[in-house]
Amino acid sequence: MSALNTLEISQDILDSARLTVNDLKVEIAISLYSQSRLSVGKARELCGMSLWEFRQLLASRRISPHYDVDDFKDDLATLRELGRL
Repeated sequence: MSALNTLEISQDILDSARLTVNDLKVEIAISLYSQSRLSVGKARELCGMSLWEFRQLLASRRISPHYDVDDFKDDLATLRELGRL
């Protein structure tokens, strides 16, 4: 089990940014996902959303999903194993 870390941000800063703590978590998750520093699963976990909700949020901000040739090959292999190809 991983340890819980705490980040302190003053209410004044949150107020200046017009963000709640949850809003800030969402913004951090989106930023880290956009930079390919977090997977979609970890990013949605950080902001407490379902995968569907997080993908909808990314789409609303015109952020493309990260999906490369290796992901495609993995998906093809999985489909073959399942007998769907």
